[in-house]
Amino acid sequence: MDPKTYFSSPTHVLHKQYEALRAFFVDGLSAEDASTEFGYTSSSFYSLVRDFKQRIANDDFQEPFFITRKVGRKPKDPTGELNEQIISLRKKYLSVPDIKAALDVKDLSCSEKYVYNVISKDGFARLPRRTRAGKAEAAGTITLEAPQATMLQFDPETFSSQNALGILCLVPYIHAYGIDTLIGQSSFPETSALDRLCSILSFVALKLSNVRRYTADDVWCMDRGLGLFAKLNVLPKAAWFTSYSHRVTQSMNRSFLKGLQTIWQEHGLLSDTANLDFTTIPYWGDASHLENNWSGTRHKGMASMLAVLAQDPDSGIITYGDTCIRHDHQSDVVLEFLDFYRSNGAKNLSYLVFDSKFTTYENLARLDPDVKFITIRRRGKKIVEDLEALPGSAWKRVHVPAADGKGRTLRVNDSRFVLKTYGKEIRQIALSGHGRIKPALIITNDFERALESIIHAYARRWLVEKEISEQIEFFHLNKLSSSVVIKVDFDLTMSILAHNLFRLFARDLPGYSHSTAPPLFNKFLLNAGSVQITPKQVIIRLNKKRMLPLQLMAMEQFQGLRIPLWGNRAVTFAGDTRS
Repeated sequence: MDPKTYFSSPTHVLHKQYEALRAFFVDGLSAEDASTEFGYTSSSFYSLVRDFKQRIANDDFQEPFFITRKVGRKPKDPTGELNEQIISLRKKYLSVPDIKAALDVKDLSCSEKYVYNVISKDGFARLPRRTRAGKAEAAGTITLEAPQATMLQFDPETFSSQNALGILCLVPYIHAYGIDTLIGQSSFPETSALDRLCSILSFVALKLSNVRRYTADDVWCMDRGLGLFAKLNVLPKAAWFTSYSHRVTQSMNRSFLKGLQTIWQEHGLLSDTANLDFTTIPYWGDASHLENNWSGTRHKGMASMLAVLAQDPDSGIITYGDTCIRHDHQSDVVLEFLDFYRSNGAKNLSYLVFDSKFTTYENLARLDPDVKFITIRRRGKKIVEDLEALPGSAWKRVHVPAADGKGRTLRVNDSRFVLKTYGKEIRQIALSGHGRIKPALIITNDFERALESIIHAYARRWLVEKEISEQIEFFHLNKLSSSVVIKVDFDLTMSILAHNLFRLFARDLPGYSHSTAPPLFNKFLLNAGSVQITPKQVIIRLNKKRMLPLQLMAMEQFQGLRIPLWGNRAVTFAGDTRS
């Protein structure tokens, strides 16, 4: 085709319209001649002229024929909403990963590189190095409205999380030990929107992630990682937790704890000994219906709920909890625990270890002959004087081993006497040189067990006091009523489940098997990262951290494990390239 033919015989629609209109308006051809020359009917040409006049007369006229093509990618944010959200979040001193995680919740898809380019173009400098508390304070300023919690459909996607993404490492334990099946078969309530498993795991997710105040919606209510733990897009808002817990009864909690006990026994996690102790859970509302109990953490008596916990000294698993203890039947709790333990057909429990004020001497007699007990005798002035009057030959030195491998050497007097209210002979072991001025008195109905073994068994009872302190501080049993009103008995049940998941995780970490929840959380589970969901896999990439190699080593046993909670997709744990 020659140039003259190209201009005189246009074939493209827009080119033909341009030449026809130019001939009519510029060259002065009539409408009939222009329509004939360019192949239009008269009516269609008049319509073309009319439309062109209307378009060119508008203030927002856009060039219809000659369009300049822009080189490069299409604009990422044509409306400006995405950039506006990025700038708004940066003004609240959020880091690039924090901004990316917040935008993921709002389905505003972009990369961290794009976020960095936007804030750099707007003149923002790098944030100064901050402490963990400073980062948490900045994250608490997010004001984006959290979406409604819905069941995850597992569409292919990738999102990031800046909070406790490491708690996803505990999901394989929930499946491997059959805890997900137990929750699904339990009598806990469910709704048409959230099934029973999603509801219970929502509570557990908050417990595991060390959320101090449930009403801090702007932080945990928008975290996709916490939502994935419960098979949700995000966790429900605070009001839902209150509403749900008010539908849970004590019988539901008791039945669930029995199911957990069966699981622990089937996996060989329970020994023949149980440590028992009381704890006080303060109440901050109208306490007229409550009794006063001594609070060791506050060093005073206060209106509170008295709870009991039972722990296995070998595995650290807590097997029993009850918050409905009243003063008039406090001494009978040991018998109620035995009924609970044996109602599942368990028969391997042969030792109970508890404090001097846990029960009465009369109830100790009721434990014979089925169960052996080790407890402390209350020291009277006459008892102490009789011990001090004993000759040196009545005492012998015994080395008691400890967890650190060093142990301690004690002066010990082993004797027998008839305890009046107990009604029969009992064994008494007096301990001196244990760091206290007055000797401690261990009493037991076991006359055959070695002296060192009995002392060591009671020394391990202090572990349950350590676990109670952990329950109070890390799982926030004493901070409930200051935020969301969660039924305390249900909250204790969820705390026990969360605690035991930590213990299962710790068993696979060499050197950390006896660590409590706070160091386990801070060193391993408190980590950011990203999650990629594909049709067949859930790939969890955790940011670089000093303890990450040990954590990934513990997760090797679950690589490729199909998780029913996540649509039977195989789970993969990997380290990310970022720290």
